[in-house]
Amino acid sequence: MWNQLPFDILERIFSFLPLDCLARATSACKHWHTCAKTRPSQYQAMPNNSSPWFLAIQKRSGGGGHPCYCYAHNPSLNSWHSLPLDFLPNPIRPISPIGSLLLYRRPSSFSCSSSSSPSIQLALFNPFTRQHRLLPSLITPRINPAVGVVEGGCGTQSPFKVYVAGGISTSGGSAASSYEPTLEMYDSEADKWQSLGSMPIEFAVRLTVWTPNESVFSGGILYWMTSARAYSVVGFDVGNGSWKELKVPMADRLEFAALVRRKGRLALVGGAASAVEAWVWELDEYYQWELVETVPFEMGKRFLMGKRSWYSTKCVGTDEAICLYKELGSEILVWREDIAVKGRWEWILVAGCSSIRKEPVPNFPIKGILLYPSLASSYIFNI
Repeated sequence: MWNQLPFDILERIFSFLPLDCLARATSACKHWHTCAKTRPSQYQAMPNNSSPWFLAIQKRSGGGGHPCYCYAHNPSLNSWHSLPLDFLPNPIRPISPIGSLLLYRRPSSFSCSSSSSPSIQLALFNPFTRQHRLLPSLITPRINPAVGVVEGGCGTQSPFKVYVAGGISTSGGSAASSYEPTLEMYDSEADKWQSLGSMPIEFAVRLTVWTPNESVFSGGILYWMTSARAYSVVGFDVGNGSWKELKVPMADRLEFAALVRRKGRLALVGGAASAVEAWVWELDEYYQWELVETVPFEMGKRFLMGKRSWYSTKCVGTDEAICLYKELGSEILVWREDIAVKGRWEWILVAGCSSIRKEPVPNFPIKGILLYPSLASSYIFNI
């Protein structure tokens, strides 16, 4: 009977499924796959008409042959869903969303005493459709570089560029590895890497050793946070190829600091030791930091569970929301635009993921990503 259901009835049934369940249903048979793909506008979630989902990706490997998992929070339904990543090599290190896709790299051992470590390999995948593709190999083999993304739009067919800076060289044949003071860029339209020349060696060292890889593109500049105390920001102007450094407010007092993009502008989120509050600064047109928000005392106290330490806090953001998080089961502190009052932003707490469909989920460290999910196929998988 299920094989003979008309498309309109089957589409109606599919419309009630969460995206992760719908993605699995499309792999059941050709009939279901065709049906689910005939009306992508019904299932695609794009930035203009929806809120981003918070994806919590397991940081440790599955072990014992078990895959890592991605746990996705749907803000519209306030519900969690599990997405097994058994179609990916294990483990992975997520880097950044690109539209509805995730850029990741295979982790490579960081060693300054051996040049035999394999170069990083970058790849893309869609956690809902389970599509996956390796990017071409880097021109200059390296490990542990800073990686940044510049998107050309917000749709699944929009072009993008990936920048790789610094790292430890894995070529040259010497017994000891050295820092790689070069920059290269991947163009999705050409599907190849292009060398952009040299970079200051001091920036190459800092981006290799003290950068957690989160990048933000704002005002034509690609920014990275360097986490050596005190914190500072390194920026690369993609238009003229110049490098710059920005100081960070309260740089020597912050226990954590992260860069995000908010409403098109570069923002910095940080929390200090022995303080319940955390702060949000934005960079103005004169490259000065302006304090725009403080985490409410009671919200911060609850998020920190009564402790006065932001040490293990991590942060991720988009133009529409900023999320502070710790582990999978911990609450997520979100600053987002108020649904009822346009232009006004509010703080809310979102329950962490402790169970899915009444089945308990173990707590563990995660890497958080904000993503606009889509079931539409991207051109990048067909190159």
